[in-house]
Amino acid sequence: MAVRELELGSVPSQREVKPRRFWSRLFEPFRRGRQPKPQPPTGFYTDTTVCIGCKACEVACKQWNQLPADGFEFTGNSYDNTGKLSAESWRHVKFIEQFTREIEGSPPAPRISLDVVSPPDWSRWLMMSDVCKHCAAAPCQQACPTGAIITNEFANVYIQPDICNGCAYCIAACPFGVITRSHFDGHAHKCTLCYDRQKDGLVPACAKACPTASIQFGTVEELRTRARQRVEKLQASGVQAYLYGDTPTETYSEMNSFYLLVDKPEVYGLPESPFNPWLHLRGDYLRTAIAALAGLALFTIAIVFKGG
Repeated sequence: MAVRELELGSVPSQREVKPRRFWSRLFEPFRRGRQPKPQPPTGFYTDTTVCIGCKACEVACKQWNQLPADGFEFTGNSYDNTGKLSAESWRHVKFIEQFTREIEGSPPAPRISLDVVSPPDWSRWLMMSDVCKHCAAAPCQQACPTGAIITNEFANVYIQPDICNGCAYCIAACPFGVITRSHFDGHAHKCTLCYDRQKDGLVPACAKACPTASIQFGTVEELRTRARQRVEKLQASGVQAYLYGDTPTETYSEMNSFYLLVDKPEVYGLPESPFNPWLHLRGDYLRTAIAALAGLALFTIAIVFKGG
């Protein structure tokens, strides 16, 4: 994808403002806009083995999207002062401390090479920058009753806050706890994958600010190829690395924002087997229809016997 940070300022605006007549002003709000031309799906590939926990992604995300602060409360959970993803924090750096107890008289734990992650019996510090997964079949979009959640031309899941009614159905539907309702406007908010920057050919703010390339942005197919090559390289070095969310499962679709992990998903706060609630609806519809027919039959029987 073309990146135009340096030349964007010199690009003249191509929009021509023309005076509108009375009838045009009257009916314009009721007209549908032109649907954007579909683009290759884009997303994030997060390599947790090179994340240093600097939180540059958190800061860049808040600065670009003008998100309010989370407060200055001390969580006591390592260096994690954000706590979780929320309507005010669209990026969240997780710190997972895995330290073995030092036994008196035992030799100190060996130092870890930067190229190879330590085995589970050694002390280590796992870090991961979490974000919306931008699922190919997003439960939040399927649960939204107002059509506020859409898939844009880049195949990113996008919430239109002006259409959101704050019902919180999307919050209950998401198996990753990504979406919450904002305390200042009552609407649901989450990562937009910097839709405004993508429209101008720019890299999302978090990926642009990441100093170690832990967060990588691009077309999904390109990212998957790059991630699989990285996994092969790590496994050849003896690291138990794998990808999470790059392929669909029986219960969930693939994710356009996926991760390279070196421990179980639960260690990173991710569900081992995410489940789309939509899969339950067939049974729910069937049970509802049966209950309705049974109720109608009982009502008919009651009317017949009462009349008799």
